[in-house]
Amino acid sequence: MNLDAVDKRILELLTENGRLSYVDIGKELNLSRVAVRERVHQLQNEGVIERFTVVINSEKVGKNVSGFFEVDCEPSSLVEVAQNLADNPSVASCYQMTGPSTLHMHVLVDDFLSLEKFINKELYALEGITRVESHILLRRFKSRSGLKL
Repeated sequence: MNLDAVDKRILELLTENGRLSYVDIGKELNLSRVAVRERVHQLQNEGVIERFTVVINSEKVGKNVSGFFEVDCEPSSLVEVAQNLADNPSVASCYQMTGPSTLHMHVLVDDFLSLEKFINKELYALEGITRVESHILLRRFKSRSGLKL
């Protein structure tokens, strides 16, 4: 889908505040509510907008430790390991990366005891993992949930 300047601006506005009404977007862009609604529906139908959601501050809900993991797997086990990790409630995101069957994972847990339990009882318990490298977040400088156009 070729996005024009209006579509891009709609996406920018919704990225900043997904609760904006079609009326508010229309005022910003000098469009009618109906025109904005049609464009948003088209963006949804084309798969540009995958879903509307809420972004939760993990620390405000008790998830005080944020860890990033590089998980190497046996090639034949990669999909099964990834699916098991993706189903784990502590795993915020899990991606297959380039490299030797590597998964990149972001984990959110309450505290360091919970992180230790996750690593020892849930991560290391999975068959097919050959190496785990972890990095614990000290300070966040930028976090963005939406794509900048």
